[in-house]
Amino acid sequence: MTPTTDLTLVQITDTHLRPKGEHVLGAVDTHAVLTHILDKLRTGGRRIDALILSGDLADTAAPEAYQRLRAAVEPVAAELGAQVLYVMGNHDERASFGIELFGRSPDSAAIAPYDQVLDVDGLRIIGLDSTTPGRHDGYLEAEQLTWLADQLRDPAPRGSLLVLHHPPLPSAIPAAEYLKLRNADELAAVLSGTDVRMILCGHNHMTAASACASIPVWVGPALAYRIDAMAPSGRQYGLAGSGFTRIDVLETAIIATAVETTPTTRLYDKSENEVQERLEALAAEQR
Repeated sequence: MTPTTDLTLVQITDTHLRPKGEHVLGAVDTHAVLTHILDKLRTGGRRIDALILSGDLADTAAPEAYQRLRAAVEPVAAELGAQVLYVMGNHDERASFGIELFGRSPDSAAIAPYDQVLDVDGLRIIGLDSTTPGRHDGYLEAEQLTWLADQLRDPAPRGSLLVLHHPPLPSAIPAAEYLKLRNADELAAVLSGTDVRMILCGHNHMTAASACASIPVWVGPALAYRIDAMAPSGRQYGLAGSGFTRIDVLETAIIATAVETTPTTRLYDKSENEVQERLEALAAEQR
C-alpha cells in the first residue's frame, strides 16, 4: 500500500561537539547551540519523523563529545517519536563514533565504514560513510558503491533519500575543492535511474544546492559556524551563525528549507490562521 501521510525530517549537520568547557574556534559553544535547536524542535508542536545528523558530529573525536551528543539528541528524538540517523564526517573517528553511538566493541568499531539504511514509513534513508581515516576529503570504496547499488535495486514505497557528509559537487570556494568527494562520478553512475529523490550533505559550512545524476543535492547549513561564500577575493571568512534543515517529503516532491537559528530580532508574531486568511483574501481580490 502506498503511504499517504506526508513526512517531516530534520537534518542537523556539522555539530562539531567538544568535551564540556571547550569551544570551537575558541568562541562557539556548539553543545549550547545543539540543545537550543533540539529544544526548538521539542517544543514546536510539529511532527518530526526522523533526525538526520550528517557528519562532523564531534570536532576532535573525543569520546565525551559523542556521549554529550547522544545524551542531547536521543531523549528528544524519543519524545518526538523520531528515528535517528548518525552519519560519519571527516572530523569523526570511526572507533569513538562506533563505540559511543552504536555500542560497538573496541575491536570492531574502527574496521568498516558506517553505512546504514533506515525505513521511515516507506521512505528509505541511506547513510553512506564517505570518510577515509586520516583524510579530510571524501571517497566511496568500490565495496560501498556495490552495496549501495544492491540497496537501490528495488524501489521503496516513498523512494529513497541518500545522506553523506561530502557533497558530490564542485565548491563555490577554491579551498573546499581539496575537501570534496573525489569519486562523485562513480556515485552518479550508481544513482542514475534509481529511486533516489534527494541527496543530503554537509561539510562545506555553506548552504547550497545543485544536482548529481539529475538528482537534487542539498548542502545543509552548519550548526557550528559558517564560511562566507562572498568574502573579498583572496580571503576566507569564518562567521558566527547556525541553522538546520527542514525536509518535507510529499507524494510529488521533497522540499528542503534552511531554518535560521542564529539569535536575531523577531519582526512579527502572528497566528498562522490569520496570515493564511489574509493571503486568501488577497488572492480572491486578484481574481
